[in-house]
Amino acid sequence: MTEALAQQPVARVTLGVEGMTCAACQARVQRALEREPGVGDASVNLMLANAAVRFDPALTSPERLVEAIQATGYEASLPVSGQSVAAEQSARDDAQLAEYVVFRRKAIASGFAGAIAMIVSMPLMAAGAHPHGGADPFMAWAMGTMTPLLSRVIPWLYDVPAAALSWSLLGITLVVMMWAGRHFYVRAWAAFWHHSADMNTLVAIGTGAAFIYSVVATVAPQVFTSRGLAPDVYYEAVILIIAFILAGNALEARAKRSTATALKALAALQPPTARVVRGGDELDLAVEDVRVGDIIVVRPGEQVVVDGDVVVGESAVNEAMLTGESMPVAKAAGSRVIGGTINGTGMLRIRATTLGADSVLARIVTLMRDAQASRAPIQRLADQISGVFVPVVVSLAIVTFVVWFVVTPDASAIRAVAASVAVLIIACPCAMGLAVPTAVMAATGRGAQRGVLIKGGEALQRAGDVDTVVLDKTGTITEGNPAVTDVIGVPGSAIDSDELLMMVASLERASQHPLGAAIVREAGDRGVALASVESFQSVTGKGALGVVGGRTVMVGNAALLADWSIAVDLLEVHATRLASAGRTAVFVAIDGALVGLIAVADPIRGTSAAAIARLHAMGLRTVLLTGDRAATAHAIAREVGIVAVVAGLLPEGKVAEIERLQREGHVIAMVGDGVNDAPALARADIGIAMGGGAGVAIDAADVALMREDLGGVADAIALSRRTMRTMRQNLFWAFGYNVVGIPIAAGVLYPFTGILLSPILASAAMALSSVSVVTNSLRLKKA
Repeated sequence: MTEALAQQPVARVTLGVEGMTCAACQARVQRALEREPGVGDASVNLMLANAAVRFDPALTSPERLVEAIQATGYEASLPVSGQSVAAEQSARDDAQLAEYVVFRRKAIASGFAGAIAMIVSMPLMAAGAHPHGGADPFMAWAMGTMTPLLSRVIPWLYDVPAAALSWSLLGITLVVMMWAGRHFYVRAWAAFWHHSADMNTLVAIGTGAAFIYSVVATVAPQVFTSRGLAPDVYYEAVILIIAFILAGNALEARAKRSTATALKALAALQPPTARVVRGGDELDLAVEDVRVGDIIVVRPGEQVVVDGDVVVGESAVNEAMLTGESMPVAKAAGSRVIGGTINGTGMLRIRATTLGADSVLARIVTLMRDAQASRAPIQRLADQISGVFVPVVVSLAIVTFVVWFVVTPDASAIRAVAASVAVLIIACPCAMGLAVPTAVMAATGRGAQRGVLIKGGEALQRAGDVDTVVLDKTGTITEGNPAVTDVIGVPGSAIDSDELLMMVASLERASQHPLGAAIVREAGDRGVALASVESFQSVTGKGALGVVGGRTVMVGNAALLADWSIAVDLLEVHATRLASAGRTAVFVAIDGALVGLIAVADPIRGTSAAAIARLHAMGLRTVLLTGDRAATAHAIAREVGIVAVVAGLLPEGKVAEIERLQREGHVIAMVGDGVNDAPALARADIGIAMGGGAGVAIDAADVALMREDLGGVADAIALSRRTMRTMRQNLFWAFGYNVVGIPIAAGVLYPFTGILLSPILASAAMALSSVSVVTNSLRLKKA
């Protein structure tokens, strides 16, 4: 299906999904969407309560996808038309806060009711209504500690008839189940109605079985007494199970909100108003009313409202919230500024260039949202287990009941019910559903804070497997702002240096190559007037040619001139000398004859050598791939500490070299500028674009570095490794918890230690497992 969609128009939609509580829920919605005709890819996220779907609009529609989700028993909704990502995030924040408040309120009320129920149950326990209390550590503690205390403080409670106490507990329990725990039973019924099962199923069956058992013992105690059994009740267990699960849900909801703090912070960077100059007046307008071309005044200390170019003023702008770079960046007329950054001490007037959803900030927030909604491949393991987990647990609970009922001669029904309920409760698969997405959200948020934008769980996971980092030279290791250092003519040529520079700069003015831009700047600095160009042609990886002032001009490397049978021998010595000094020489031919060369030097970034040393310290191999001359490439490589160099490559040559490394078994990260290196970025296992905030760079690769610093490459790989470690820890805990907890709940330790696990302790352990997984993921925020 995915391959077919690649050849057809593709649409994307993010649907809201309500009612998911565990990995089983997530897996069921995932399967339902993937079965829909036309769906190429679906990513259901338990944390964000949404489903990101890529589909063919000719075969399905968002409305049909909503129906497919609703058919599984969950509520689904279409995205709000025209709603910005910031507004969407704000709405999600409000919903998560409301969810937390509701869970907290119900947990507190249920816990209070559970404490009362425990006190009321003490006389029943003392009278033998829980004959297995000594085997249960929690019950043993409660009876040994609370009974002597309560008998002194409220002795009259022990004079109340057992039937009256049981009926009172029945009333309290019924209120708690119908109010605080109502959603467990409603959702469990919906799942049953749709022939499926999830966490709610386990909670509902577990507490429901204990409640029904207790109701029978209360309403018709003779059913038990006629068989020589005490009419035991488990009301306090039902209430405390609900209270513990709700407490875990509340803690989980609060922790989930914490994983999205980076996205919230980014969404909050957009100021609501702008000071716009119109008709000579300064007006405060809503940011939605700003138009492209408007002049906006930004005073010292204020936020830059939209992307734009400085037209008047000088200042230093703090871009740390977008790039992770702590040092403010100097801005003057002609400089580019990004909305959401903070102006320093000078006043700026900027011309708005990019607004709304096309702005850098909006695109980063969108990228972050999509990344956090994505799935890491390791999630498939949890999904596969979750698909069969609940039915298996229900089966184990039935087996547990039968074994206890048959094997235990005394109070067999009591222990059978307690053990089977404990199995159901302790096995709730909440932690499995949270293990991976919480780590993805925390890691992508932390990456954004450091100026590293990771496009999702798959890229996050692949980056950790990288063993070889392939680097472009210009704009990656170097600053990407080259300057002319030498203009050398062929001995005896009638063309002087200014005329040579004029001819080349005139031609390069039509080019977008950084070396050409340097030559144009040099001509401007020398005051050289440029001529018009006819028939301009760019030759990828070699140079450019055209007609300037009626003369044919060629500028490029030796390969370009060789294509036209023009020898460069007369200047080869100069070119070699310049290359050994780290300068790039471009040959110039006019009317089919070599006339000179121009040397351009691109300064190495001050951070490149340290960043490459850090990559080596991480055990990574580095390779420099460039289209430049071998001598220049080796000179640059020596200065920054790279040993492996492949020079003189066209774009397709870089792709071929990456493919060769991959055939050798290497996992490749390609680092480039996101434009000229696009084919190589796409072919590598991980493409990392040196973006500097550019919109093209944000879209070009799996990872975009918002600051022009190779240290971000090491940050991305190190963050991926830590994240994968955290994911594995989470999954180990989630799976290991059930592997260990279920047998203990079933009573496997009882023959050897005489200890049983009560349903109350099982519910506390279940809640703790989910909270521990989320808390472990939150450690990534400090990575």
